[in-house]
Amino acid sequence: MPRHNRSGEYADTPGDTMLAGHFHETDRYFIGRPEGRDDWLIVMTLSGEGYFRTPAGEKRCPAGQIAILRAGIPHEYGTMPGQQWNFFWAHFGKLSETSYLPEEEVLVSELPEGETRKRAYRAFRSLLRDSRERSAYWQALFENAIRELLLLVAQRLEKRLDPRIEQALQFLSQNMQEEIRLERVAAAVGLSSSRLSHLFKQEMDVPILDYLNGMRLRQAALLMRHMGRSATEASLDVGFNNYNHFAALFRRMYGVSPRGFSNSR
Repeated sequence: MPRHNRSGEYADTPGDTMLAGHFHETDRYFIGRPEGRDDWLIVMTLSGEGYFRTPAGEKRCPAGQIAILRAGIPHEYGTMPGQQWNFFWAHFGKLSETSYLPEEEVLVSELPEGETRKRAYRAFRSLLRDSRERSAYWQALFENAIRELLLLVAQRLEKRLDPRIEQALQFLSQNMQEEIRLERVAAAVGLSSSRLSHLFKQEMDVPILDYLNGMRLRQAALLMRHMGRSATEASLDVGFNNYNHFAALFRRMYGVSPRGFSNSR
């Protein structure tokens, strides 16, 4: 039985195309472009697994991963044998953010579970909507969503943190205003408290509580400097319930009291 090639649906569109879609394909799905294309392709696998073959070899793209195929590269891609491939895709012209990526024919990057993956999913949903509706300013909105995806991948490659530590950082950021105990963070990332504590210090060079306090203090300083919040208001905004504790940590970090910092703006 011949493999199914859906390339006719969009292969003849010109370079610098802005086009997005969502496919759910069996292992008959196959796209072959021996001459490559003039634009870039970005794919996010939702479930199942796909593959990409270029002159440099083959790379697989399972669930939770993004693949970025550079312009002008001869290639073929499709669903892995025995699998189904559920994925978002988008074609786009070269953007300045592509310079942040390594010079690979096709780059595959894992997105850790949590906010990063959700953010990428939302960006693809926006691409799909803008590509279909093409209402006012859709091209600028489409480009912005692509830029966000490229930066998320570049950020992921730059950090190269253990995925569980990335999840922990996302958890701290999202819950900064609440009382956070080590046990709660550990449960959120599927580790024991002792293992998380050791791994976090190994990856981030500081204990998890020190990192959380630093995050809170930096946010408090920004709120006082740019949002007109008082020292007391800022301390509560970022999750400190004890002002004296907040003030002592703030002075240690910035060399001035919170009120002195607030009054100096």
